[in-house]
Amino acid sequence: MTVNILDHIQAAHLVVPLPQNDALADRLATLSEQTGHQATALQQDFRADAKELLMLYVAGSDTRFYLLGLGKKSNGPDLQNALRGFCHRNKAKLPLQLAIDLRHFPQQDIPRLTDAAVAGMLLGLYDLGLYRSPDPAKPAPAFGSANSTLSIIVPTEVLGEAQSAARRGETLARATLTILNFVNAAGNKKTPAQLVQWVTEAGQQYGFSVRTLDHLALQAEGLEALWQVGKGSPNLPAFIILDYTPEHTTGKTPVVGLVGKGVTFDTGGISLKPSANMHLMKSDMGGAAAVIGTFIAAAALRLPARIVGAIPTAENMIDGNALKPGDVIGSLAGKTIEVTDTDAEGRLILADALSWLLKHEQPEVLIDLATLTGSVIRALGYTAAGLFTANDDLAEALLRAGDAAGERLWRLPLWEEYGADLKSDVADLRNYTGKPVAECISAAKFLEHFTASHAAWAHLDIAGTAFGDSEYAQGKSATGYGVRLLIEFIERRIGR
Repeated sequence: MTVNILDHIQAAHLVVPLPQNDALADRLATLSEQTGHQATALQQDFRADAKELLMLYVAGSDTRFYLLGLGKKSNGPDLQNALRGFCHRNKAKLPLQLAIDLRHFPQQDIPRLTDAAVAGMLLGLYDLGLYRSPDPAKPAPAFGSANSTLSIIVPTEVLGEAQSAARRGETLARATLTILNFVNAAGNKKTPAQLVQWVTEAGQQYGFSVRTLDHLALQAEGLEALWQVGKGSPNLPAFIILDYTPEHTTGKTPVVGLVGKGVTFDTGGISLKPSANMHLMKSDMGGAAAVIGTFIAAAALRLPARIVGAIPTAENMIDGNALKPGDVIGSLAGKTIEVTDTDAEGRLILADALSWLLKHEQPEVLIDLATLTGSVIRALGYTAAGLFTANDDLAEALLRAGDAAGERLWRLPLWEEYGADLKSDVADLRNYTGKPVAECISAAKFLEHFTASHAAWAHLDIAGTAFGDSEYAQGKSATGYGVRLLIEFIERRIGR
């Protein structure tokens, strides 16, 4: 599909997103003149509620106007979500050439709204049926095909800015679509070795380096916690190292470190999970996916910042060699860990990844992302991810980036009192408190032991936001959470 940014209307069919504000009645009156429909009828029938859709045919022609409600909000994330839903629900019926008119929005908001509009329409084209047999009676939608066109109509004064914003929106959408496939892939189609292959191919395509430590190399380097988690599976664990270095920079290049949990399937190990929702545990590499998507987007956007990443990847399975409750294991940091619950495996592999990145790199900022605990879902639901950091400036920067990106965070405490329950009688610390409260905080306190007191470390528990309800599926599916948030954070940090 070709994306054009224009200051005049070429396509016959037009989408008009409309916020629910004081200007709505006047805007509908203008549309009544363009379409030949009575203004009073439009004002009565269309209230601009969130995701409300009214399709109008222009009198005497087959030209269609799609009036799309945004509710009381009209920011970028709301427009993106509305257009994503609109496109996904109607893509089989949309025409080959379609335009979205943004000229009635405040001029200063147009670039970000252009970014959101492009991203929303592209994300709306996603099809979850990765393994579904083709249906000859149901041909692929024409809109979204190679010969289709999406035009965004903006005021002439911001045409250049909007064109740049559109490229950003397209880049972020394509990076997000890639990780949707990663996270939605079935467990038997997504082993650690397959994840390594996907990341390696992405690095070659987009321009970032990828190096892998196989199960023998990670043992030789002392990543024992990762090895112990993955040794119970025939699909052995691996450690993926990513590096994006911009080609041309002036002055000091900022360095951002990212760590993503990459458990490709999580049975819970010997501390077996209940069977009811275990099939959803193919999503337990949502943190790794967010990191990969960020590298893809940063390289495609040629951001002038160096980004280094670490992805520990394993299957948490059961056999005679699997990690047992009560086992004491080592770690790259030299700390011994009493494993009181093998289903608290994510913090074990992240511990080694954090230690490795800090041992080999000196990132100014270190952020890890993980679908780590059910506790954070009980605390925050599916709307926001948990943010843990002792650095107030970093917390504020991440919160602002999350609000702007539409991937929200809520800060939770890292007070010392929460670390007391991690004390072990037989080892330096234990991986699970056994208490039914504040477990997401205890998990963050566990990780803190492996950050070497880094001054700007943040942990994001994305268990509730990486995999949730959407228009893509009857149940839960990947959301792509994390890519827009991290790119927004990095761009703001470098002043772009």
